[in-house]
Amino acid sequence: MLFDLDGVLVDSTPAVERVWRAWALEHGFDPGEAVQRAHGRPSLSTIRDYLPNADHEAENREVERREIADLAGVVAMPGALDLLNALPPEAWAVVTSCTRSLAAARWGAAKLPQPRHWITSNDIVHGKPAPDPYQLGAHRLGLNPRDCLVVEDAPAGIQAGKAAGARVLAVTTTAPEAVLRAAGATWIAPSVASLRLRQTHPELSLALAASTAPTAH
Repeated sequence: MLFDLDGVLVDSTPAVERVWRAWALEHGFDPGEAVQRAHGRPSLSTIRDYLPNADHEAENREVERREIADLAGVVAMPGALDLLNALPPEAWAVVTSCTRSLAAARWGAAKLPQPRHWITSNDIVHGKPAPDPYQLGAHRLGLNPRDCLVVEDAPAGIQAGKAAGARVLAVTTTAPEAVLRAAGATWIAPSVASLRLRQTHPELSLALAASTAPTAH
């Protein structure tokens, strides 16, 4: 299993919105649009979209500094701790558009078990919606992406997972179901709390407790 971080395992939405709204207002952009565009993508990509002629690295360092400093309300998503504790440690990885420093800060605030494998924006050149992050995540697990289940909450992440060749379970913690379906989600559930682990060997088998979707293998 390849998990996105924010909105899937960790609830950081209030902090993300505070930081990006402030940044957008400082630069004269619509804050609501900036928050929406930033979600699920590397912050550097969003900064380049809005400020094509700026010092992107300097702007990105400032956004990262603010996000690391603002951990108020950052907690584990419902069901995340139970699911991760039930999964074999070698069977999952976290694939996030955050930098490693920011991911570690939010993970620590959420008090979740440490993954064996992190894939962050520091590890790749082309971020979500490109397939690179999830291709690398599958490689770290020693698997082909088609043998992995991606769990996402944002259209860019869903597109990345599908482009990598994985099946994608989307959770409606951030975007409405219609948006997630349009992005190509294979299954949709309210949150990871809806996942039930049925077996771990010889392969993972999960069921969606609050869905009519088929069992995910």
